[in-house]
Amino acid sequence: MTATPRARVQRRPVHGVLLLDKPLGLSSNQALQKAKWLLRAEKAGHTGTLDPLATGVLPLCFGAATKFSGLHLDADKTYEATLQLGVTTDTGDAEGEVIERRAVPAITPEQLEAVRQRFLGRITQVPPMHSALKKDGKALYEYARAGIEVERAPREVEIHALNLALAQVDQAQAAIKIEVTCSKGTYIRTLGEDIGQALGCGGHLTRLRRTATGPFVAAQCTTLPALEALDDHERLNLLQPAEALPPDHTAVTLAADDAAKFLTGLRRRGDWVDADHVVVFGDAPRALLGSAHIKAGELIPSRLLSPIEIRQILQAADARLHTQEVIA
Repeated sequence: MTATPRARVQRRPVHGVLLLDKPLGLSSNQALQKAKWLLRAEKAGHTGTLDPLATGVLPLCFGAATKFSGLHLDADKTYEATLQLGVTTDTGDAEGEVIERRAVPAITPEQLEAVRQRFLGRITQVPPMHSALKKDGKALYEYARAGIEVERAPREVEIHALNLALAQVDQAQAAIKIEVTCSKGTYIRTLGEDIGQALGCGGHLTRLRRTATGPFVAAQCTTLPALEALDDHERLNLLQPAEALPPDHTAVTLAADDAAKFLTGLRRRGDWVDADHVVVFGDAPRALLGSAHIKAGELIPSRLLSPIEIRQILQAADARLHTQEVIA
């Protein structure tokens, strides 16, 4: 019996940011491809990977928003994690092989607070072998899978907030609940391992969830099953505008003549204060034009939307407004 060929998805221009609560077990790219298929989007990308064993906030970028995904890479992140004490694995999480078991000593609140203080502020981490960080063009996890350990330079990161609380896991083994807000590039598995070592017994993560990245929090996110259950109009309504990615950027609005010239890559002069990160809008109609920086009164373009992308975004906004008026 011949199998029925799968219907080809008709792709279309989709612009915006979808806040996804990534499920356990999927890679960031697998989650992205599923959402891209559901939205029938032509172009998609994400703002940094989240481990398959982690859940939580994963901003997905579509269309013009992919041009600004890099602006979100520097955003601070917040995580919740569970650190099982007394058992160390070669990956720092429950997926790895156990390499050491140690008795867990009695831990007082005072000891826990001393460890918490030790890891607050600027700290140094050695990137784990099981990570996507590249050395000589290869990801570290590729070396690890081949049984090769390579030298990694320590990296400085910043822990903005850290909360540690004693808990129990299913087997009545001691564990630590971790809540942490940190700078980009912080390895939470490594942080957990280092906390376990500081407590004298080692440990590994059994749970990891990202609860916030930049201004985006888990409560704003949708899930893949929820997205699948919606109709096409409802799915598109979940998208945040591309300018949601750089919320802390300085906003500059240009009149029509300057906006047209800016979109060709020409610098504009104005009474502006120097700024490294600028989001530029046109005023008639108000529309995102791109990103820039300001130096000595010059607005210098960085990433620009094309006229076609701007027109598609404005047309989509008009269509949503019309649909809402019809429903009302």
